Amino acid sequence: MYSYTYDCETGGILLNSSPTGFSKEPRPVYAPELDVLGFDKYWKYDNQIDRPYMWAEANTYWYRGKLVAMLKGGNLYTAPEIHLAYLCSEYKETPDGKVTQKVICDLPDKRPSFIDKKGNVFGIVKPEPNGNFLRPIDVVAMVEANRAMLEIIEQTTVKKILAIYTIYKNRLNCFHVAFSGGKDSCVLLDLVKKALPKGSFVVVFGDTGMEFPDTYEVIRKTKQQCVEDEIPFYIAKSHLNPKESWELFGPPSRVLRWCCSVHKSTPQTLKLREVTSKNDFIGLDFVGVRAQESVARSTYKYENYGAKQKGQFSHNSILEWTSAEIWLYIYTNDVLINETYKKGNGRAGCLFCPMSGGSSDYLRRSSYPAEIDIYIDLIKSTYDGDKRKTSNTESYILNGGWNARKNGRELSNNAFRCIEKITNGNLTLTITDPDSNWLEWIKTLGDLTGCNGQYSVIFESERIWFSVRANKNGYIVALPESILKEKPAFGKIFRQVFRKASYCKGCRVCETNCRNGCISFAEGKVQINDCIRCHECHAIDSGCLLFHSLRHPQGGGNSMKSLNSFADHAPKPEWLRSFFELKEAFFSEHTLGPMMFDIFRRFLKDASLNENNHFTPFAELTSQIGWETDTAQGLILINLVSENPQMEWYVNKFDIGRTYPRQRVEDMLTAVDVKPKDAKSIAKSYKRLVKTPLGTSLHWGFITDDGDLVRTKCMVSDPRVVLYGLFKFAEKCNDYKEFTLATLLNDRIDRDGISPTRIFGLDRDDMTPILLGLSAKYPNFITASFTHDLEKITLAEDKSSKDVLDLFERGYNK
Repeated sequence: MYSYTYDCETGGILLNSSPTGFSKEPRPVYAPELDVLGFDKYWKYDNQIDRPYMWAEANTYWYRGKLVAMLKGGNLYTAPEIHLAYLCSEYKETPDGKVTQKVICDLPDKRPSFIDKKGNVFGIVKPEPNGNFLRPIDVVAMVEANRAMLEIIEQTTVKKILAIYTIYKNRLNCFHVAFSGGKDSCVLLDLVKKALPKGSFVVVFGDTGMEFPDTYEVIRKTKQQCVEDEIPFYIAKSHLNPKESWELFGPPSRVLRWCCSVHKSTPQTLKLREVTSKNDFIGLDFVGVRAQESVARSTYKYENYGAKQKGQFSHNSILEWTSAEIWLYIYTNDVLINETYKKGNGRAGCLFCPMSGGSSDYLRRSSYPAEIDIYIDLIKSTYDGDKRKTSNTESYILNGGWNARKNGRELSNNAFRCIEKITNGNLTLTITDPDSNWLEWIKTLGDLTGCNGQYSVIFESERIWFSVRANKNGYIVALPESILKEKPAFGKIFRQVFRKASYCKGCRVCETNCRNGCISFAEGKVQINDCIRCHECHAIDSGCLLFHSLRHPQGGGNSMKSLNSFADHAPKPEWLRSFFELKEAFFSEHTLGPMMFDIFRRFLKDASLNENNHFTPFAELTSQIGWETDTAQGLILINLVSENPQMEWYVNKFDIGRTYPRQRVEDMLTAVDVKPKDAKSIAKSYKRLVKTPLGTSLHWGFITDDGDLVRTKCMVSDPRVVLYGLFKFAEKCNDYKEFTLATLLNDRIDRDGISPTRIFGLDRDDMTPILLGLSAKYPNFITASFTHDLEKITLAEDKSSKDVLDLFERGYNK
């Protein structure tokens, strides 16, 4: 809520009345963290754990208002480097420049001082003079200095909690605190206790089985306190233990976060159904989410419905709190502190989370080596090691290959058991060794009739026929392709029925999605009775979480072997200029060497500028538009990302505005089995590409003076470029032409097409006016509506990306 400064007197934090814009999320630093990182080589301090010594903001360390060190690098097995702070109190940028102060952090081999190239003298920043012992933070004095402001924050939040309870107390079946054992949920529970009457809520701890060991001590003590306070405390846990689920699903990744559904939300929902004795209970959970934790959470609202769990309300009661306020509240109210924070772990959650990395991984493994190594061994055992070298496996783990996984291709012993193809006018699904009975899952689609391999279901009052023919290890399903085009909603669910039938192992996510009690599992086998066909059991990634995690890419997608499309010959601006000046004659009059020409011809083909050594109609259009303009380059980029695996990789892997050191890019590539030589070429090619109009006109990206790679938000002056991108995206996604803006913006969804929001770096504020403008000007192509928190984007079924190009043709041939 409020800004903070560091108090030199107490060593603590001092809140001030100005609202915070962005908090650096300070956290207290205790002796065990200093020990494990190696700070004991440079500073003296007592080995006590009652009081912290300083504060950390991400990788920087602050002692009584002074920046004293920062960390750089680090991974699971390697400690991050300690860079100590050096201060120049009379820094001049130029000999005659204004005198300022400047602090830089560098390796401590320059102790105790050094002179830079401009003659500025830098001396090491000493936390205490003469190498004296560090002084712990005066917690009592810090609390007293902040008491008045903290009381305002506390009372404001307590009133919010009471207000939401008052609104819903006669309308909902239950209120519960979602408890994790971390600092935020401990503070939240304390606030809810103060706000609500006894007996009005319960506490539920979602035990993933993957928690920090120290968390379980917090749970034990919190449960005991709740018993004393007569507050029901429940523990919700999946019937699958982590080892079983990791072996079953493969390790979770940034986009395959099946773990949250299987180990957290599903067990909690089942537990609350048990508590309320209602399958269709409606509850409100108080959640300790804070906006300052991440960019994604900064968009959250205090109250929402269905965002965390289908059919349930959530209240993010401490949404606007900063970590400074959280820690001050903990010290002021003597709230339990999870010991894992004292070991340097910034968050208490799952032990080995795909969302972590770097020095965080090092601190976690240093704290709990035996527990972490269990998950590392699981990654190794599920990685396709029979075909890969040990060194590649290590790189796969250290450089983030495991948490970048998008499908099941790189998992060992993972034969694909549901292969979907369009052949001879039919959709065919080849099911091998199915784990579940399709006759149960088909009940979610319609009433089944038929025999001897010929079946039909009634869907939206129409009978639709399909066949199921048994073979040695399973069966083959066939459905006329025309049905997919005429009834895309049916086609989607039909596919999902057989994906479920192929893979279902009873994770029970479908069961919790069904609020009517129609789905149950006995010994892992599904039973469906009295289904009302709400299709909520299909509202899961790919229809089945296990299928989604284990599936193989289908449809001839680009393989990693073809990722290095340009070798060392990415296009140069002069090559493009020659191509557009010579047009058809370029293919006979160019002066490029054989290798250069072959690779440039590949680039032109993927951009739709060349077909069989001819200047294409698309090339003519971009020439008329002005090939160097952002509009023409935007159209070209869409085609390239759609067809060229290297361009697709840049767009998928480089986040807008983030700096990627070249070595880091190479590590990202080798982590997914790209050969080191090819990785160097791919990183090197980016420098050439951004010197073309893709970089200079469209502003797709640039290279820093240090050689780092950066992708930037594109300049898209003509909204028709975005419209073209939307149709290309839909065509790549099985021609599915109805979606939401949230779907477009969600990069975690694994799909064949890439949204123009990702290609150009456009956010919600950019896209909303573009979509509304396109809808108003081209209603025959697109309709977009944003009303009452509902959003819907529909592309015309009878239009294609080619038709969008015709809009440009008409615009430039008047």
